Amino acid sequence: MKEFFGFGGYTRTPEGYLSWQHLLFVSLLMAGMVLLAVLLGRRMRSRAEKEKNSVLIGAAIAIDAVELFNIVMHCVVAQDPLKWLQMLPLFLCTVQLITLPLAAFAHGRIKEAALDFVLIFGILGAVMGTFAAGQNYAAYPVLSLDNVFSGLTHAIAGFASLYIAFSGMTSLKKRNIGITYLILIGICALAYVADVLIPYNYMFLMRGDGTPYDLFYDLVNGNPVLYPLCVVALFLLYIAVFYGVCFLLRKKKRAK
Repeated sequence: MKEFFGFGGYTRTPEGYLSWQHLLFVSLLMAGMVLLAVLLGRRMRSRAEKEKNSVLIGAAIAIDAVELFNIVMHCVVAQDPLKWLQMLPLFLCTVQLITLPLAAFAHGRIKEAALDFVLIFGILGAVMGTFAAGQNYAAYPVLSLDNVFSGLTHAIAGFASLYIAFSGMTSLKKRNIGITYLILIGICALAYVADVLIPYNYMFLMRGDGTPYDLFYDLVNGNPVLYPLCVVALFLLYIAVFYGVCFLLRKKKRAK
């Protein structure tokens, strides 16, 4: 248990990024996530909106509870009171700690836009934060507090994303596109301020840290202006493509 929680630092050598242990662990997490989302989504598809929403409420409570426990373990039990500065919900995946509860508890256009945001970025964050998380799996053992809780947080976000799609809770209305963009831009702005003041690397706006963002970091030679602009532009482009594909599919479906 001491090795799992890593109090005082891990003594085990990390198995390594893309090691078979890393790939097996995250594959099991993602398989469970997909299976649960599909089964629950299909089961709840014909139910009333209140019943559908009850699953999202459970997911919202679970993701915040996992992260709160993680923060307590690091800051209180491990006696690292400033660790929370590196655990703010300012990554593309951990921002679901805010947007998922909004999707579950809010109403009107705010709820619709939050549902869109969770749908669009939940599954992307789940994949990026598990299979592509070189910054975690190169630094910590696979079965450790940091990686297990990170994996659970990403899996819950991915589950919510797929559940929204399979349960028919998808909004994706043109009038809410602007709100979705504003949520992302606001998060990026807060992340950049935090990166400068702490300093840290929220939203990977400072460097790639072993993730696929390293490709763009190397492309612009680590330029402190061009690199974060490239990252934000990728997010914005992803939103546009996601909406565009969904609108195109809807149009084709109506035409049949």
